[in-house]
Amino acid sequence: MILKNTVYYNEAFLPQKGDIAIENGILTEVGGTQGGRGIDLSGCTVAPGFIDIHTHGAMGGDTCDAREESLAGISRHLAHHGVTSFCPTTMTLPFEQLAESLRAARDYRGYECGAYIQGINMEGPYISAAKKGAQCGDYIRNPDFDEFLKLYEICPVRLVDVAPEANGANEFAARAKAYCTVSAAHTNSDYETAAQAFDAGFSHATHLFNAMTQLSSRAPGVVGAVFDNDAVTAELICDGFHIAPATLRIAFRILGEDRTVIVSDAMMASGLADGDFELGGQTVYVRDGKALLADGTIAASTTNLYDEFRNVLRFGIPFRQALKSCTINPARVIHADKETGSIAQGKRADLLVLDRNMEIRMVIVKGEIVVNHEA
Repeated sequence: MILKNTVYYNEAFLPQKGDIAIENGILTEVGGTQGGRGIDLSGCTVAPGFIDIHTHGAMGGDTCDAREESLAGISRHLAHHGVTSFCPTTMTLPFEQLAESLRAARDYRGYECGAYIQGINMEGPYISAAKKGAQCGDYIRNPDFDEFLKLYEICPVRLVDVAPEANGANEFAARAKAYCTVSAAHTNSDYETAAQAFDAGFSHATHLFNAMTQLSSRAPGVVGAVFDNDAVTAELICDGFHIAPATLRIAFRILGEDRTVIVSDAMMASGLADGDFELGGQTVYVRDGKALLADGTIAASTTNLYDEFRNVLRFGIPFRQALKSCTINPARVIHADKETGSIAQGKRADLLVLDRNMEIRMVIVKGEIVVNHEA
């Protein structure tokens, strides 16, 4: 396949004109003029495919359903919104339910109909009851490396969420960081405890500002610890509801263009109309697109990365930072940046083609066109 007459975003995430050649799912030539016939993309922009490292579900399906049909629905839905790979995200559940979910993801890998599975994001169960959010408190437990390793051996885990104040958290992180990224999440930790955790092996923060201690004048909290450490990356849910646009602008500015990661944190209601749904064993009420528990607690989102990308551009985030936050930055967090996340020779042909109006024209996953809206 040859994509001709494109404007694409190169490894420096700057626009460049040229053709793109794909063979066996790999970018074989990037730039210049390629011989032969191809797909004319005059007037279009080619970007790396988006990567959602934190998504629970979509179209009525959830990762923890442990069903191929649910994973297929999520995969297909994500691809239609510009996402070429993702991390199915679990909730706080008993070991056997988590194991069953991971077995389903393992068995479905390689058969995806849209976006492909990078590996698992374990959001829980090693979290704080004080900041559990929409997680089920009945199954919260202290970090258990042996349990983690058993789950990892079923299906690779790319992210594991831990409250830094949990008993044994730093010792867990020091061991688990050899297998995946350890993220501070659902935590009531103070600044000092979080800062120590980032020195001990934590390197990421899950849905910054949500389910954690905030930045204030005399108590910097987890948010302050993230801002204060240049090595820590952070997720941001950019639906305009979880975080106010002004707060997002401040966070993007402080973190800089290499530390921001846009995630959906979407639940099964994503792509569907308002209604009553389920997340981690609890009923979620979606009204006006906002997902809440009965007590008003925010319960994940109903958004997707493409809509969030459009949001942050509207909120005033620079295009280059917005694009990196959906592509190479999440790829780096899950250590997939050598294979995907940018347009470079030798990488997977995971591409998003946008038309003149920034609408999705085409989505290519591992060199295969999975979404094609004719010009």
